[in-house]
This record gives sequence, C-alpha cells and structure tokens, in this order.
Amino acid sequence: MPSELSPDPCSVAAEVAERVLAAPPTLGTSRLVCVDGPAGSGKTTLATAIADVVPEAHVVHCDELLQGWRGLPGLARTIETFLEPLARGEGSRWTRWDWAADDWAESHPVEAGGLLVLEGTGCWSPAIASLVGVLVWVEAESGLRLRRGMARDGEQMRPQWEQWRIDEDVLFARLGTRAGADLVVVTG
Repeated sequence: MPSELSPDPCSVAAEVAERVLAAPPTLGTSRLVCVDGPAGSGKTTLATAIADVVPEAHVVHCDELLQGWRGLPGLARTIETFLEPLARGEGSRWTRWDWAADDWAESHPVEAGGLLVLEGTGCWSPAIASLVGVLVWVEAESGLRLRRGMARDGEQMRPQWEQWRIDEDVLFARLGTRAGADLVVVTG
C-alpha cells in the first residue's frame, strides 16, 4: 500500500530523496526515481523539486522520449533501452523528440552513478520495476489537469489532449502504475 504525502513539492521531494539515497543503488551504480501519473498532475514540478534537493540529480523528462502524441505505447521500450547500459554500470544516452520538427533530434549522454529522475506519463513499467528505487505517482482532478494542459499548450491542442487522456488511462489500467507506487501525491 503506497503512503500518501502532502502536495507540497518541497516536502515530497525531501521525502523521496531521503528514501532513495538511504537505499542501495538499484540501477547499477545509480539510483532511479520515477515520477509518473497523468498529464497535468504536477510531475515536472516535483521532479524539479527533487533536483533542487539533490542538485547533482539528472532529470530526464519523458515527454522528450515520446515519438509524438501517439508515442505512449512505445515509451516503455525506449526507456528500457536507455536504462540497460546504466543497469550494467555503464553510461547511456537518450535522444530527444523534437515536437515541432516531428522527428528525433540530438542525443544526450547520462553517466553511470548518482541519481536519475525519470519524469513523465508512462515513465514506469513493470519491465523496469526492479531498477526503480522509488516510484512516485502524482495525480490531480481531471478537470484541473485539462485546464493546466490548455494553459500550457493552447486550446488548439485540445483534440490531442483528449486522445492522450484516453491513451494514458488505458496504459495505467494495463500496467497498474498507481498500485505499484511507493508514494502517492495528490495535487490541487
């Protein structure tokens, strides 16, 4: 049963950092935190707060690993491929999806060791569960999440957001992500 924490990102970040840093590495010589949950729930805010608590943490935003709006089904494999070298204690790299160009862009290296924070819808899957030190599920009321998305991306993106919300619901139901979380954060 996951424990629920207050929505204050600073206190949650401190709790996550304390938990993951007190435990042995789970990703080769690295430690891994996944911040998952539906779009617009506050995952990026929490990941930023974790990086503030652990300044040497490397944060990867998984919306940069998606192959566009319909890329959610392939994200788990992309993440597995990225994590495999790190699990062996080697450096890895990830390639950024350029949403404007609708194509893959530059690659980014990640050295082994330290704390890696994966943030984004679908960043956790059962295939990587043994590599994850802490899984945080972040959620918010559906209408609030949609308002946040429209404020960020613009009303013209509503059709993409509506489909995304269906896709993420299907993914989370299939994977049982919330049930696997170590911490649940409800934002408002």
